[in-house]
Amino acid sequence: MSVHAGAGEIRRTELATFLRSRRSRITPADAGIEPGPRRKTPGLRREEVALLAGVGVTWYTWLEQGRPINASVQVLDSVARVLQMGPAERWHLYRLADVPGVPAGRAAQSLPDDLPRVLDALDPFAACVYDGKFDMLACNSTYALLFPGLAKATGIERNALWQLFAAMGGNTPLREPLLLPHMVAIARGNYARHLGDPDWEEFISRLSAVSTEFADLWAGHQVAEPAPLKKRFNCPPVGILDMTTASFAVDGSPEYRMISYLPATDADAAKIARLKEIGGVQYPAESEPQG
Repeated sequence: MSVHAGAGEIRRTELATFLRSRRSRITPADAGIEPGPRRKTPGLRREEVALLAGVGVTWYTWLEQGRPINASVQVLDSVARVLQMGPAERWHLYRLADVPGVPAGRAAQSLPDDLPRVLDALDPFAACVYDGKFDMLACNSTYALLFPGLAKATGIERNALWQLFAAMGGNTPLREPLLLPHMVAIARGNYARHLGDPDWEEFISRLSAVSTEFADLWAGHQVAEPAPLKKRFNCPPVGILDMTTASFAVDGSPEYRMISYLPATDADAAKIARLKEIGGVQYPAESEPQG
């Protein structure tokens, strides 16, 4: 795509790619269609989606080709039903189709004045604030002790996705690999509010260039909403830490999330206390993983 493409063109291209990716994953059997002996399409055909959704074949074809056409919530709901989209995917579809009334992106906002005090009050539990693409905006002292590389980073590297996919050469403290696709899916959903935003576009381009794993996940067009998660981290010299995360929206900044890390057991809490005594994690000099 041309670097001079406008936000509308980028949004329509993103919509087209998203719809094709969703269509390819629905088999004829999933939709109650007899596949037939000569079928070559791995997923549904465009005309089948149109028929099942009750829309014109030409209209749906144009939608999937990224042409500038209007789509109502009711019609998009029909398409989403046929493509068996979940709630996060459905809202992603609304944003990409530029449906009136669906929240779009906002200009970058400063953090509320009292948020640093809230983060400090959560000690000894680690806590931080991320934006929609996992830039780390603020953290408390316990978080900085657990994940010093990220807490001290600047520029593009002060980002959890960058640290997990690009900065560690495969040596990541995160011991739950299935969480990485979930994080990318959250960022993918937020990206719909920032199509054409130079900061987002540069980040995606640069991280895709240095991490084929991220590039493949991003190309998958999976979307998700934040949710409580269990995470396992390697934090030498105390070893493995199991923690549960809780995510909270920040008032006035819909994409900002405050994340708290709660030790899963008393033993994990004791390990965190030990790390505070010795000044934080101590990674080998040749590799300093982040969180």
